[in-house]
Amino acid sequence: MFIPSSFAESRTGVMQAFMREHPLATLVIAGERGLDAHHLPVHLDTERGAFGTLQGHIARANLLATDCVQPINAVAIFHGPAAYITPSWYATKRETGKVVPTWNYVAVHAHGRLRAIDDAQWLRAHLEQIVAENESREVLPWKISDAPPDYIEAMLRGIVGFEFEITRLEGKWKASQNHPAANREGVIDGLRRRATPGAMEMADIVFKRGPQ
Repeated sequence: MFIPSSFAESRTGVMQAFMREHPLATLVIAGERGLDAHHLPVHLDTERGAFGTLQGHIARANLLATDCVQPINAVAIFHGPAAYITPSWYATKRETGKVVPTWNYVAVHAHGRLRAIDDAQWLRAHLEQIVAENESREVLPWKISDAPPDYIEAMLRGIVGFEFEITRLEGKWKASQNHPAANREGVIDGLRRRATPGAMEMADIVFKRGPQ
């Protein structure tokens, strides 16, 4: 990922927090069929490895399950808020006209080694954990024990687990840090007037990040 210094984020804790907030990752591998991408929810275990370890599961019928029987190199991409930025928001447009449109966005790339785990006990523990994490936000949290045991056992037989040991993290917070204060203020105001959830989130990021 191309990361100009203005947009670079190197703090492991900040990137890990972002990954936890946006757990649906795009997992990319270069296998025998060429480049392959998968969209998978993951759990981040920060206690294992220098940068953490991702855990998840896939359908047994997914060819990725056989691709990673032996550990393979992979990249997990975590996506955050993104917003189109019009030059009309910049003070510089009124002053010189020398501005162009762009996109602001946040992304983290986790590089590492991916391996399959075909173990029913590991899978059950993993599912209990990932369900508890996601259901904690619900008014009436669902539990695996709410479903019939034979149904859960059948579902478990249809999936394979995986672990992804992170060896390198890259973070990019592209939030107008390379613009003067007047332009950034225009971006914040424009995004807030746009008022979509993504625009409001990006406005907050532009405000907090400031110039670099």
